[in-house]
Amino acid sequence: MADEERHTRITRVLGASTIAGSEGVLILRILSGELKGNEAIILGHEPFIIGSGFETTLRLPDLSVSRKHLELVNKGGVVTAKDLGSTNGSYFEGSRFEAINLQPGAVFQVGETELQLVAPEKSDPLPPSQAAAFGPLLGKSRRMREVFAVLERASKTDATVLISGETGTGKEVVAEAIHQASKRAKQPFIVVDCASIPATLIESELFGHVKGAFTNAVTDRIGAFEAANGGTIFLDELGELPAALQPRLLRVLETRRVKPVGSNENRPIDVRVIAATNRALETEVRERRFRSDLYFRLAVVRVNLPPLRERREDIVVLAQSFLDRSGKAGLELTPEIIAALTSYDWPGNVRELRNVIDQATSLSSEGLNLALRLKSRPRSQTGGGTTTDPAVEAMAFSRFFGLPYKEARRQALEAFELAYAQNVVAQAGGNVTKAADTAQVHRNVLHRILARGRGEPPPDESTDEHEILDE
Repeated sequence: MADEERHTRITRVLGASTIAGSEGVLILRILSGELKGNEAIILGHEPFIIGSGFETTLRLPDLSVSRKHLELVNKGGVVTAKDLGSTNGSYFEGSRFEAINLQPGAVFQVGETELQLVAPEKSDPLPPSQAAAFGPLLGKSRRMREVFAVLERASKTDATVLISGETGTGKEVVAEAIHQASKRAKQPFIVVDCASIPATLIESELFGHVKGAFTNAVTDRIGAFEAANGGTIFLDELGELPAALQPRLLRVLETRRVKPVGSNENRPIDVRVIAATNRALETEVRERRFRSDLYFRLAVVRVNLPPLRERREDIVVLAQSFLDRSGKAGLELTPEIIAALTSYDWPGNVRELRNVIDQATSLSSEGLNLALRLKSRPRSQTGGGTTTDPAVEAMAFSRFFGLPYKEARRQALEAFELAYAQNVVAQAGGNVTKAADTAQVHRNVLHRILARGRGEPPPDESTDEHEILDE
């Protein structure tokens, strides 16, 4: 791919309509050159570097622009512009400057490129979708229908999407739903959990490696970006990406080429990038834990998933859907259970709700009522856990009594592992990494147990850690 074609990929970072009403935010509009018509946002107090180098916030394909040419700092709507010792200088109204304050509307020049500061235009937000679903996502609440409206538009483009939300809100489900509704639906959908891969291996996981690149690299291996070629790559928990690797990811997003570890070859890729985080990346940027230029490249379309406690009218819809998928006949949500479901805050969000329904349905219809009633009870004042109901315990064990001992023990052990994993994840607010620390096992152990409980094939992961209750 020619350099000119690669540069044209640095398109509109965030349009004015996306950030209308954001206090203190300004837009930088490019008025001339190859990127004419493109825009970027300038957040408050975070240095915004313009230049021709990869380490800049805005990289201009202008030979007269220095690698680090100009620094802009937005101080509440007024921008301080400081020339960084550029070769060809920075100009405002025909005069070269070293440092100057610029107001919205100001036009200035770096090299041969003219730029303008623009205040966000007022615009109406997207109207909520009329649909109560987007792919497997369900929700009749206004909050979710507003999310669906964004997803319906985003799925028709190749724009990079950044999904934020608490753990358990369904960020991976959203990412795959976007992929399935896009023109890339028949191509690969590759998931990379940035939090679960050791820092020493994540570069190889993303970009691949060649034989001999490091110890145990006995063959060439393509990375996730190449595996997703033609399709979509989903970078989950992106906020956990090591700082040292962030420039590499930025370069890939800009050039659409990857260089495997140990190789000198840059390989072209055609992928749509969707990323997710439960961190506030804007805060991470301001505190310099996450690169601002990488954030701008990712936040082309932003989707913020509301927690379940802020859309309680969706709880019964979701619970009924999980109940229907269980395939257990004769189970129903009684008025008592509906009251219990909607009065609970669900710190683990949709994932916790699904786990509770899965656990409850394994007990029978009476078990469903008892388990959900148990879930809604207040915490014990002494132990901090939920109050134990002997009827639930008896019901949980009675189904094994008619089996041979060895088979009953196996099934009871699997049931305990599932109940334990679901409980420890729920107590951690749906955060599997935190739950694994509490349980003192590898997070992959919990992933495998939960997948088995849902009747899904185990994740393609391995660990040297012991399974829960291994003999």
